[in-house]
Amino acid sequence: MNAAATPDPARIERTALVVVCLSSFIAPLMLSAVNVAIPRIAAELHANAMQMSWVPTAYLLTSAALLLPVGKLADMYGRKRLFLIGLTLVTLASMLASLAHSVEMLIGCRVLQGIGASMLFGTGVAILTSVIPPERRGAAIGFSVAAVYFGLTCGPLLGGWATHYLSWRSAFLVHVPLALVNIFIVATLLAGEWKNERKQTFDFAGALFYSTSIVGLMYGVSRLPDGMGIVLTAAGMAGLAAFIRFERRLESPLFDVQLFFANRVFTFSFLAALVVYSSTFATSYLLSLYLQYIKGLEADQAGLILISQPLVMALCSPLMGRLSDRYEPRWIASAGLVVMSAGLALLATLAESSSIGRVVGPLLAVGFGFSMFSSPNVNAIMGSVDRRHLGSASASVGTARVLGQMLSMGVVTVVFAVLMGPVHIDPESYPLLLDCIRTSFSVTAVLCAGAILFSMARGNVHGRAGSL
Repeated sequence: MNAAATPDPARIERTALVVVCLSSFIAPLMLSAVNVAIPRIAAELHANAMQMSWVPTAYLLTSAALLLPVGKLADMYGRKRLFLIGLTLVTLASMLASLAHSVEMLIGCRVLQGIGASMLFGTGVAILTSVIPPERRGAAIGFSVAAVYFGLTCGPLLGGWATHYLSWRSAFLVHVPLALVNIFIVATLLAGEWKNERKQTFDFAGALFYSTSIVGLMYGVSRLPDGMGIVLTAAGMAGLAAFIRFERRLESPLFDVQLFFANRVFTFSFLAALVVYSSTFATSYLLSLYLQYIKGLEADQAGLILISQPLVMALCSPLMGRLSDRYEPRWIASAGLVVMSAGLALLATLAESSSIGRVVGPLLAVGFGFSMFSSPNVNAIMGSVDRRHLGSASASVGTARVLGQMLSMGVVTVVFAVLMGPVHIDPESYPLLLDCIRTSFSVTAVLCAGAILFSMARGNVHGRAGSL
């Protein structure tokens, strides 16, 4: 790290924490604010449902496909450099999206946003780990995780307000002032650069192999249980397996897959994160259906109830990150998984007559359990790798999140297809809808409970030779 000679490391730590937390707030704010505006966008741009589904999908697919390549580039050429490029690209793409005159242009801007977001996701945690000592790393990661959930909490509120009182175009701009401030701070106040000083070559073939496989897998999952969805999902999984075999033979691979075979903490922490995101991401989607159809609430009323989960995550994550600096992360994370599993199991028992309190209580449990899991788990991942792999490790955290989110929606899609089929949602189909919601929560509760095995199997983190 060539920033070691900087005379005021405390100032660098503070500045790095500010810029990473700002970017961690901006990205989910951008994503969730735009989702609220989709009906208005469809009406003005005369877009059909299939076209509009690509507005969020293009962003997710692009960021997922590029996370590992970007993480490698950050390790090679500088994490701050890639972070600044990504932040600038997200800001410019957002401005262009607000000017879109066709759905095709809008989707193109979302692809650009996805490219920029992959640079933020692939470098942010790596920058924190580069500058903050191990004994304070968990607390810093906790603050960055809290910023993510504050963004998710504020996004629907700000996006809904902007769309209602201004236009859908303003939903793409609500985060821009903060992004411009962050660009200024990174460019002028964040001193130093952090990268792997060993000379390496970029694995273009591996990057193409990985990105193609990820796109196939994620797009396939989004089309399950359609026949083409099954084919694409299987092809994507086979491609990732082949990618791992290919990378093991290279001297300078895109991703050091030996981490999965030789680093127990990294492997099981990654798997735990993948399973947890697969079991929890669809919660707000399922409860949105339950609250608006089964309970008859308006969208704004449902939204106020649903923000209780990310709000408790945001409030509790810094504390959990700090605790993971003092105590073994696997114990805190595993306890959180128990709480999460219980919350999801309670949601699986919802009935038409259930009170709103029966929704909020389990939601708070899921949010609190997730805060116990997330910061300590990320701390375990980042603390288990050598400094030269920090960019790749940070990218793996983002990859587990995005893949898990797609898998979560895939699980729900399959459940609805099997139990309900292509039935329009109306009062006559509400009993079927409720069965689908309860079955989905039952499946996710079992998945979440299974993640406890991965979390406990990782072993101890503190005192390991691989820790930073």
